[in-house]
Amino acid sequence: MTSEDDPAQGSGPARGHWFEPMADHLGRAYLRYSHTFGTRQEVDHVVKVLGLRPGQRVLDVGCGPGRHAHELARRGVLCHGVDISERFVALAREGAPPGATFERADARCLRLQAEFDAVIALCQGAFGLSLDDGEDEQILAGMARAVRPGGRVALTAFNAYFAVRYHSDADFDVDSGLAHEVADVRDEAGAIAHMDLWTGCYTPRELRLLAGACGLVVERISSVEPGAYGDDRPTAERPELLVVARRPM
Repeated sequence: MTSEDDPAQGSGPARGHWFEPMADHLGRAYLRYSHTFGTRQEVDHVVKVLGLRPGQRVLDVGCGPGRHAHELARRGVLCHGVDISERFVALAREGAPPGATFERADARCLRLQAEFDAVIALCQGAFGLSLDDGEDEQILAGMARAVRPGGRVALTAFNAYFAVRYHSDADFDVDSGLAHEVADVRDEAGAIAHMDLWTGCYTPRELRLLAGACGLVVERISSVEPGAYGDDRPTAERPELLVVARRPM
């Protein structure tokens, strides 16, 4: 599928992204990493805080191989996942339950308008993977446009305070807010590739300001980690921040 075929994005070709070759290499092995094991608990919490009901429509931005979208669809929530990786989209389509659909799209240029009851971007699937200033704002603005008035958005971002305090395997650039590391990434057959990883890190205040600039009203920000989503106040002790925001009526 080309970008011209994708209704979620603009008419021009999708811009390349550093994450695509990594996803191509990882393939199904992505789901062997421990941070993917808590899908059911994460969806339990997201369903609760977003007030999701069977039959509602959710957009999953940066859906990866579709683990959250599949779980939502198994609960009767219609979920459409988008990801820049052709490989991950193909994996997401394999064995997808009824109600889960997928397409390749660039989260930086979504053109959906008030089509969904909720929008999610979890586990830094799209938000927080950009190297250029302003691209995360483009992603969040596209999410805000895609949700209907009164609907909610949930996204996770890497906690800048945690990164500075504990992320010793990465180099943290204070000016850009980017954490960079070189990791050995194994594919499905166990072959190793040395790859550069970048993660955009945020404080709660920065996330509130960014959400406000995109027209969203933040309802809560919680400290979370994979497989342990909840309502704990932000601290420096957990790696991710979960933002729940609402598009005003």
